[in-house]
Amino acid sequence: MLAFATPGAAQLASPVAIPTYTPPAVSKAQSANAIHISSRPAPVPVVLAVTPSGSDDGDGSAARPFATLARAQVAVRRLNGDHDVTVRLADGVYRLKAPLRFTAADGGQRGFTVRWEAAPGAHPVVSGGTPVTGWTLADRQRGIWAADIPRGVDPRQLWVGGHMAPRAAVRAPRTAFRFDKSGIEIVDPTWRSLAKLPDQTRIEVEATGWFTDRHAMVARIDGDRILMQQPGWRNNLVGYDTLARSVWGDNAALFFVNALAFVRDPGQWYADPAAGKLYYKPAAGEDMARLDVVLPRLELLLSIAGSYDATIKDLQFRGLSFRHTSWLLPSGPEGYASQQSGSFLAGDWPGYPDDPVRDCSWGCRGFEAMRNRWRQQPAAIQVAAATRIVFDHDEFTELGQIALGIGNNPDANASGIGLGTSAIEVRRSRFTDLAGGAIMVGGVQPDAHHPSRSEMGVRDVVISNNLVRTVSQQYREQAAILVTYASGAVIWHNDVSAAPYDGIDIGWGWGANDPGGNAAYFTADRGYYDQPGNRVYDTPTTLRDTVVVGNRVHDVKQWFPDGGAIYHLSADPGALIAENHIYDIKDGIALYLDEGSRYVTLRNNAISNVAVWLNMNSQDQLAPRRTAMDNLAIGNWHDSGKRTGQWTPYVNNREVETVTVANGAWPDAAQAIIAKAGIEPERP
Repeated sequence: MLAFATPGAAQLASPVAIPTYTPPAVSKAQSANAIHISSRPAPVPVVLAVTPSGSDDGDGSAARPFATLARAQVAVRRLNGDHDVTVRLADGVYRLKAPLRFTAADGGQRGFTVRWEAAPGAHPVVSGGTPVTGWTLADRQRGIWAADIPRGVDPRQLWVGGHMAPRAAVRAPRTAFRFDKSGIEIVDPTWRSLAKLPDQTRIEVEATGWFTDRHAMVARIDGDRILMQQPGWRNNLVGYDTLARSVWGDNAALFFVNALAFVRDPGQWYADPAAGKLYYKPAAGEDMARLDVVLPRLELLLSIAGSYDATIKDLQFRGLSFRHTSWLLPSGPEGYASQQSGSFLAGDWPGYPDDPVRDCSWGCRGFEAMRNRWRQQPAAIQVAAATRIVFDHDEFTELGQIALGIGNNPDANASGIGLGTSAIEVRRSRFTDLAGGAIMVGGVQPDAHHPSRSEMGVRDVVISNNLVRTVSQQYREQAAILVTYASGAVIWHNDVSAAPYDGIDIGWGWGANDPGGNAAYFTADRGYYDQPGNRVYDTPTTLRDTVVVGNRVHDVKQWFPDGGAIYHLSADPGALIAENHIYDIKDGIALYLDEGSRYVTLRNNAISNVAVWLNMNSQDQLAPRRTAMDNLAIGNWHDSGKRTGQWTPYVNNREVETVTVANGAWPDAAQAIIAKAGIEPERP
């Protein structure tokens, strides 16, 4: 790629000067015998230089680089119609004052490509945070330090030494409380001291159950009554595995979060936005004078979205590190009424039960009416209405929610546009130290599974050779990698570990949106199809041809019993889950086909140290009706665990050629699968 100096800021509206092309001279004889086709050489690619020590009054040349990404974005828009454009970032931290918003004007035009990349040898950081310095000892007895922060800043995460520090919290026994529609009754006098805490509207209640992680905010505490902010509290009481009645019973966890009095363990922190103070209790060996502490200020970093009529195209990011965000919705009245893996219930709605704890802790008609209206957590980097977007050798770390969202709901996109993505690649990137999951592909509302416009489809997303580790630290119910509704998604040779919930999840809808529906949702207690907008479709969803091959998935399922290391939901014609190495999930499930899973082939997977190697939720209570069927498990190896669910001719679920391995005697073919799983060697 050739670089040349671009015009100064005042000249950008004018055409860029291109050297004149002079064709070579030819002889008269050549001229007489040749056919002349006039041509013009390909335009010279443009390179724009950016460095934190530069100036936005520069021209983007190597000699006069820009200082900010926003300034470089303006320059790109003047050049990308006639050239490939590369924005080359030097080493340093680029602190955004506002999220970068890329529209159709920011991608390549007329077949050209725009690249944002690290300079050779550089590791530039795109940050939505502010460093915190000037620490002083605030409470010697408790070992708590304090620093000044901007007043009004109230994040949900703090990044210390490159890792997410836990918010101040105490775990409480569920038996000490009783839950109802308006809040919580304290039945154990030991916990009445909660009423003495200041700033009660910022105290949060968190509950984790069988597969959900729910958050709600306190309104006030009067004696033995904790009144909760609405509608978040009400929405956390309904559905399945609810805050008040978890499937796990009293084994489910309950926490009170976010009060200075809760700062007890090393590494915990608390922010006081009114006073402009941040408090932190350092861990052993941490030197507050040298500790790297970053306070996130932005809720997202990048919004990449065109429109359904004009998608954003041909945009690439290479070698960049995206860091420091905090999604703030759960800190308000909505809380975070998690339903499953990043989807949540919000707002007031008709049909809410008078006694939700009694009548809607295992679903109810009013809840089913809202199922197709669930929202999704907005990612830190959002992609919608986009084609040929590439993330290559990037880093997604220290982010306060799902890192990368591809084709999610409109409500999960700052642009207001959702879905509509094709030919998206995420390759050889690193996802670690995240509050939420790593990657979420697809939406969960009707336009996701049966698009009202063809342009809304999510197609051809490739996630390959990525390292995904230590994710979903605050929103623990989120899968590390999730694909809801998409056509031809490929999850290829990734290494996924250290996650509280699932490693790789495929599918959505529990079979309810597949042709003919799911028999479980016709029942009188659910009445799903009786609710407005909940249709029985006779056409397939957009979920098909999913490929999950060559991945290494291990040390997941660290918090929740439900789900699987690789989990599948609903019909997926052409689906292939093959040649994956799944191990060290001793109390969990390796391969899980949940409600409505159909047409899935599970082939040549090597599975070790698990409780269940293969599980099928065949919904036996509906027999003789059939839901999950037409699946094939063939040629898999396992050294532990049992098989569960219906694998019978009646449902056409076949499990054949399985090899049980004893005492580590893996056959050569299995050893080859284990050796090849995970990230492939990079070619020179």
